[in-house]
Amino acid sequence: MEGYNARFAILLDMVGGQNPTFYQESYSLKYAQSVVNKVWNKANNLGYSSYFIPSEGEPVTDDHLPINRIAGIPCIDIIPYDQSGQSSGFGPTWHTVNDNMEHIDKNTLQIVGNTLIGVIYNEK
Repeated sequence: MEGYNARFAILLDMVGGQNPTFYQESYSLKYAQSVVNKVWNKANNLGYSSYFIPSEGEPVTDDHLPINRIAGIPCIDIIPYDQSGQSSGFGPTWHTVNDNMEHIDKNTLQIVGNTLIGVIYNEK
């Protein structure tokens, strides 16, 4: 849209799983650290620090990269990372037949949603 300039963007990537930990994805820190800070600070203020871990996670190649590199819009990826190493860093159901609605946690969706609403509504 002509004349529209996004301040930032947030990619929500597999954010509805059970007991996730969201580390600060490496490319997000590289390209949009101020946005990462906004989101993780808000999560901490809301009491969600056990979900939003304030330390650097693994780099993930996803849709936020061209938004940062080509569009020039600071964009972060909120994505769970399972450091236990079960099958993949994205959890035991990722890209399996068990990746279904049965494994969606409405509490996790509420935590992520509350965090983002807090970030958006406090934006000036």
